[in-house]
Amino acid sequence: MSGAVALSRRSAAVLLVASVAGLGMLCWPLLVQVDAGTTRVDPPFLFLALLPVVIAVVLAEVSEGGLDPRVLAVLGVLSAINAVLRGISAGTAGVELVFFLLILAGRVFGAGFGFVLGCTSLFASALMTAGVGPWLPFQMICSAWIGMGAGLLPRRVTGRAEVVMLAAYGVVAAYAYGLLMNLSGWPFLLGVQVPGHEGSLAYVPGAPLLDNLQTFLVYTLLTSTSSFDTGRAVTTAVAVVVLGPAVLTTLRRAARRATVTGRVEEPTTAG
Repeated sequence: MSGAVALSRRSAAVLLVASVAGLGMLCWPLLVQVDAGTTRVDPPFLFLALLPVVIAVVLAEVSEGGLDPRVLAVLGVLSAINAVLRGISAGTAGVELVFFLLILAGRVFGAGFGFVLGCTSLFASALMTAGVGPWLPFQMICSAWIGMGAGLLPRRVTGRAEVVMLAAYGVVAAYAYGLLMNLSGWPFLLGVQVPGHEGSLAYVPGAPLLDNLQTFLVYTLLTSTSSFDTGRAVTTAVAVVVLGPAVLTTLRRAARRATVTGRVEEPTTAG
C-alpha cells in the first residue's frame, strides 16, 4: 500500500486491528448476550469510550514516519473543502457531497491518506456544524474506511473504466455508511421490543442474531435505504462521473508536486 501516507507493515496491522475493533463496536447490538425477556440493554460504554482512543492511536501510527509539510497542507485543504461541502449539503434529502472528494483523494494518495482524510474531514465538519456528539467517532471511522477502501481499489484500472469503478464504489460505500450508522443507533431510536408488541422494528435483547439482523435490515430498508442512503449514493456517483476526471487530474498534479513518503500511483495508459 503506497501513497502520500506510507503504511508500514506494523501500521497496516494496527489499522486492521482497529478496524475490526471499530466494526465490533458498531455491531454490538447483534453480538451482545443478555437474558431473554430483558426490557433494557445498555451498550458497552467502555468500548464506545475507547473508540476515539483507537482512532487516535491509528492516526498516530499511520503518521509515525512524519508527514511532509506539503502533504500535510494538501490534507488540510481537502479536509476544509470536505467540511464545507458537508456543511452546505448536510444530508438534505440524501444529498451528501462529502464522499466523492474523499473517494477521489483516497484513490490518488493511497489508503493511509484516505483513512486520515476520512477522520479529519468528519471531525472538521462536526466542529463547523455543531455536530459533535456520541455519534461522531462512528462517523469518523466509517468515513475513514471509505477513504481507505478507495485507496485499495485496483491500480491497473484507468481512464473511463476508473471513473466507472469509482462511481460504483461510491454507491456501495454510501449504502454501507448508512447501514453501519443505523446499526450504531438502532437500539436507542426505537428502544427495545417488549412482550405484546411483536412485529415492531425495535431491537429485541437476547433474540437470536439472525432474528435481530432481519429486523434491523427491514428497519434500515424502510427508514434509510429507500431515502437518504439512495440519495447519498446517487449524489456521490453523479459527482464522481461529472467531476471525477477533472478532480483526479488536479489531485494527481498536486501529488506530483508534493514531496511524498512512498509513491503516488499514476495511470499508465488512457482508457
